[in-house]
Amino acid sequence: MNITQDEIRKFLFEKGVSDVGFTKVSDEDFGDCRYAISIVVRLSESIIEEIYDKPTHTYFNHYRTVNAFIDRCLLELGLFIQSRGGRYITVAASQSINDEGWNYRARYSHKKIACMAGLGTIGKSSLFLHKDYGANIRLGTLFTDVPLSESVNLAPSVCENCDICVRACPSGAIKGVKWEPGVKREDMFDPEKCSEYMKKEFKNIGRGAVCGICIKVCPYNK
Repeated sequence: MNITQDEIRKFLFEKGVSDVGFTKVSDEDFGDCRYAISIVVRLSESIIEEIYDKPTHTYFNHYRTVNAFIDRCLLELGLFIQSRGGRYITVAASQSINDEGWNYRARYSHKKIACMAGLGTIGKSSLFLHKDYGANIRLGTLFTDVPLSESVNLAPSVCENCDICVRACPSGAIKGVKWEPGVKREDMFDPEKCSEYMKKEFKNIGRGAVCGICIKVCPYNK
């Protein structure tokens, strides 16, 4: 196959993504597609700033639109790789897989790939915190057989004694545990508690699919 990492980066930046990272996995069965590409899309600061004690209709639309944009970029990247003789598997920006009654898990963690690719770290909120944009981002992942970087660069937590998101979360789903390699999401955050609260309290805004308060309050955005 005839494609370079720089070509992939250029392709994605021309599409409008905000950052790109590369790594390799060995703990999941993706066949020969073991190399991972993480893409970051920055959210609108003005839209996030409008969130106060509940999500806005504008944020809900923005959330869906950015997810669709990420999925489109992943597809176009995959087709580009395929046209050069490579293979690819995409992981949607936002897709839950109901596995044995548990509906709060994706095929693979975008945050894990972004961390391994050296793009940032995980906050106490269990959100991915980009090194430049903080929590104001959405992520997407593509796996491929194109040989890319194999480095794993795990940045340390930046939260230290900060617990602003813990106190701001209206559902009480954020447990206040500082992330470090090996800490599981369920040790830090209860996705079911978050989801049930949103469905009950924000059902008139996108049927309770979004919140965004933890994104809004994170001081690392600054």
